[in-house]
Amino acid sequence: MTKVYFVRHAQPDHSWTEDKTRPLTTEGKKDVKSVLPVLKDKKIDAFYCSTYKRSYDTIAETAQYYGKEIITDSRLRERTSGPNGNNQGMFQKRWEDHSYHEEQGESLEMVQKRNIEALTEILEDNQGKNIVIGTHGTALSTILNYYDPTYDCNSFLRIIDWMPYIIELDFEGTTLLSKTELLHIEKEFKGRKG
Repeated sequence: MTKVYFVRHAQPDHSWTEDKTRPLTTEGKKDVKSVLPVLKDKKIDAFYCSTYKRSYDTIAETAQYYGKEIITDSRLRERTSGPNGNNQGMFQKRWEDHSYHEEQGESLEMVQKRNIEALTEILEDNQGKNIVIGTHGTALSTILNYYDPTYDCNSFLRIIDWMPYIIELDFEGTTLLSKTELLHIEKEFKGRKG
């Protein structure tokens, strides 16, 4: 069995406009301290992460504890937002039609395709190991939806304020066997507009 611990990043600083380099808030940096206690007894073999600073910084202390480097993969990044941003109406529109995207933005289908492609490779390269993947709210939600099509907009909104959030997915090969939520800290998702 391969165990994958997805770690959604801690609270980001939304006053920082550039998405890739957006840092964690002061509170987010404190909340990162809750990640290691959950993962320190999990015998982690490898760390993977989105190329975004907030995700990397959320798992960095845990990777350091294990003496492992973090392998970054741009396919694990968050959804590229269009000019319409994030609000309740847009969330629902995207979840009702996974192929919908704003101009210059990505659809859930596009995000899911690249995240699942990366995850499948990680699973194939690490069979029988314990893996940490630093991720994002929408990216993770599209992965969960891939394995469970009943995962919908309400499921996504349930976790939108959970930063950090850790969920364990257990696989046999590339087949999902089970999932277990291990940690969530509730913080307001300040990137939501409207």
